[in-house]
Amino acid sequence: MHIEFRHLRTIKAIHDTGGLARAADTLNITQSALSHQIKGIEDQAGVELFVRRSKPLKLSPAGMKLLAAAERILPQVSALEAEFESLVSGKSGRLHIAIECHACFEWLFPVLEQFRKGWPEVDVDIRPGLAFEAMPALKREEVDLVVTSDPLDIPDTDFTPLFDYEPVFVAAAGHPLADKPAIEAADFASETLITYPVEPSRLDVFSQLLIPAKVTPAEVRQVELTAVILMLVASNRGVSVLPDWVVRQVRYNADYVTRSLIAPDGSTGITRRLYAATRNADTQTPFMAHLIRLARQEVVRMQRT
Repeated sequence: MHIEFRHLRTIKAIHDTGGLARAADTLNITQSALSHQIKGIEDQAGVELFVRRSKPLKLSPAGMKLLAAAERILPQVSALEAEFESLVSGKSGRLHIAIECHACFEWLFPVLEQFRKGWPEVDVDIRPGLAFEAMPALKREEVDLVVTSDPLDIPDTDFTPLFDYEPVFVAAAGHPLADKPAIEAADFASETLITYPVEPSRLDVFSQLLIPAKVTPAEVRQVELTAVILMLVASNRGVSVLPDWVVRQVRYNADYVTRSLIAPDGSTGITRRLYAATRNADTQTPFMAHLIRLARQEVVRMQRT
């Protein structure tokens, strides 16, 4: 027996209207076409679906079973159609994010809070466990956006610039290095460097400064939270290097000083850029484009505070 969605809609329309003529009008087909459709279903099933010569037209026991199926299945089909329409229009979808920049959690959370208000039907999630395998996860469609500072030449992948930042040296106001106008790699050789708990190669201070200069800090202490890093620095337990936007709100706090880094080429100040890596097909979806705009706006707001 071959049942189609139109058969389910037909049986429900006849039950709801109580007659073939009104059901045909509801379904926007002729009464003759509707009668032919009913006969086709009955021939397939080998049973009558209606009690003949009843007014209003009543369903037989077999017809009631088909009606029950229609009332169960059709709402699910309608919901699925609405979901597909939302996907096509960009109103809903999935936005799973991996972050290669550990400090970016503090910047990203306000962005996502704004985003969810405008896109409540988008499934948003952060996948911290994929930070070290973020780009392969993007290719496998396990995540939909990667926040990274390392753009790569990957087919079918866009790297959309988000913002530039400067990694800055942070130390207690009374630290001996606080008297220097800028900090060079050799200055770290006798220091305890407080970092986020990620591989050194993924930290700007190592990848952009210490590794090229072949300098190793006296000690490295890993700390999860930015607030704790700043507390330890203020207590003169070590020094750190953080994005300028992270420490901007405490730049004028008497407990801290920030200094630019001297790059391996001798220039003062190191500039880094963050990107949103997305699959080509997803980059211009309305909600993805909006998230990227919000991300840029949030950085501007943070820089003004």
